[in-house]
Amino acid sequence: MCAVPDLAAANRPQKWAKVLDQSRCIGCHACTTACKSENEVPLSVTRTYVKSVEVGAWPQARRAFQVTRCNQCDDAPCVTACPTSAMFQRADGIVDFDKRICIGCKACIAACPYDAIFINPEDHSAEKCNFCTHRLEVGLEPACVVVCPVEAIFVGDMLDPSSKVAQVVNREPVTVRRPEKETRPKVFYKDAHQATLDPIAARRPEGDNFMWSEQARGPQSVNSGHPAAWSNSSAAALLSYDVRHEAPWDWRVSLYTWTKGIAAGAYLVALLLLFTGIDDGPLFRWVAPVLGAAFLAITGALLVWDLEHPERFHLIFTRPQWRSWLTRGAVVISAYGAVLAAHLLAGVFGWAPLQKILVWPGLPLAAMTSVYTAYLFAQSKARDLWQSPLLPPHLLVQSLLAGAAALLLLAPVVEPGAAEPIAYVVAGSAAGHLLMLWGEITLVHVTAHAHLAQWSMIAGDFKGFFWGGVVLVAVGVAAPVIGVFAAPFALAGLLAHEHAYVQAAQTVPLA
Repeated sequence: MCAVPDLAAANRPQKWAKVLDQSRCIGCHACTTACKSENEVPLSVTRTYVKSVEVGAWPQARRAFQVTRCNQCDDAPCVTACPTSAMFQRADGIVDFDKRICIGCKACIAACPYDAIFINPEDHSAEKCNFCTHRLEVGLEPACVVVCPVEAIFVGDMLDPSSKVAQVVNREPVTVRRPEKETRPKVFYKDAHQATLDPIAARRPEGDNFMWSEQARGPQSVNSGHPAAWSNSSAAALLSYDVRHEAPWDWRVSLYTWTKGIAAGAYLVALLLLFTGIDDGPLFRWVAPVLGAAFLAITGALLVWDLEHPERFHLIFTRPQWRSWLTRGAVVISAYGAVLAAHLLAGVFGWAPLQKILVWPGLPLAAMTSVYTAYLFAQSKARDLWQSPLLPPHLLVQSLLAGAAALLLLAPVVEPGAAEPIAYVVAGSAAGHLLMLWGEITLVHVTAHAHLAQWSMIAGDFKGFFWGGVVLVAVGVAAPVIGVFAAPFALAGLLAHEHAYVQAAQTVPLA
């Protein structure tokens, strides 16, 4: 058993790390049960588990194990994504969590490339492996280290050359999971098989079962291994045991991207008509602001509803973590809402000059409201489909389409003269959206994960939403001809696309 460095001695920096020696692991799951007992982890979730893959063909076959858990990254994406610093990195390098300030936004889960974080079903807060910090602080080793019967798990200080961890990491061949994510993990694997390290290298078993467990079923369930119709490996590798995984963001996030697009786009289209001299009447003075404010309120309600701790949403503003785009987005949305409110108040009191002045802060805030989600998604390092430089301009085009289609439904009643130019905005933005989609699906993605996510979107579980969205938005291109009748088709098609895009990215297994 490795020795834990004396925390009371030597005022020197420390960097805790862990080595998982898969040449010793026998797949007994003692670490899993010890962790559950020590940390009171409920059923249905786990901080650590042992994944197994059958490699080869009988009689030349073997079973490869992988102890799977938080990778304690030096550049932890979960810490960056968390809006309240509930996920934080200690001075000794351990990534820990504070359940008291977790709002349950699941941004940390979306950001983690290793699927190591989960929502505790009992207290509805995010948690994961934290090296049993409560034991380390009193000089004890983590529960999994103590219980392992073959000493396949050991922890130590990487900065202490006498520690076993430092010696193994510095002298022997070790590897980490998904190094391309550049998170600099401090959990190292010795003699691990690539079929276990790569979550889509092994084939998913046909049917409903793994060796000792059932495959997860449900709208948000994700099973590891590549599906039968899609392969990432030429090796004979079959995933034989895994645990339940879930996509963090459900249909509410899909809907939020749509309502937010209408909220921002309605104001942007009204400003477009104003700047081109086409219209500065009721559409600009109150219709677009009311429509924008209404859908911005729905957007806010959806975001709060999606939180596991909605009563704590105020913590985003009272203790913000400014690197998080969830925090930045909340501030942008709030500032945009304030401009819309001021615009409406100015309209009520007949202060037309003030409405024109509010255009200047309103324009960049509406644009940022439409595109900040691209940066939020990019911060979700786990999801390769979302790492696209085309996403910010694409979201801006989608906002123009959504806002113009919503205004087109109202224009014949409130301002008939503006209906024709708005129809051209619908047609132009619908064509732009379709062109960007064509680029997205025809360009070859550079990672297998992005390729699998795209396959899921256009040929897998979400192909109906995707291609239905394409057909419905295509109707919007004819808006100058069919007028207001194009608007509901465009809006429905955009909603279908948002759902396919958000959900397909989360179908790719990560562990």
